[in-house]
Amino acid sequence: MQQEISRRTRSALPRDLNQLHLALLRKWFWARKPDAGFLLEGFPATLLQALVFDEWLEARGETLTAVFSAPLSSDLSSVASAKAEALAKDDVVTHYRTQGLLPGAFSAAA
Repeated sequence: MQQEISRRTRSALPRDLNQLHLALLRKWFWARKPDAGFLLEGFPATLLQALVFDEWLEARGETLTAVFSAPLSSDLSSVASAKAEALAKDDVVTHYRTQGLLPGAFSAAA
C-alpha cells in the first residue's frame, strides 16, 4: 500500500523544477488583477521560464517596467561563489538586458 501511495504521489508531481515553478506562478499570474503591480524574487530563474513569462505578459497586454539582479553576497564559499557568478551571466540576464529591462548598474553581471 505504501509503495502505491508513493508511486501515485511521484507521478502527480511535475517531472522537472521548471514545470513546478511555472505551474505555481501560472496560477498566481492569471488569478491576480491585471493592474496590480508585483515584484518577483528568484523568478524567472531559467531562460525557459523567462520566455513563458513573456508570453503570459503579452497575452494580458502587460509589460515589465524593469528587471534587476541583486549584487552577489561576498560571504559565499568559493564553490558557491563560482556557481553564483555563472548564474549572474546566464541567459536570463542576457535576455532581459537585450530588452533594455536590466540596467547595468543593477546587474550583478555588470
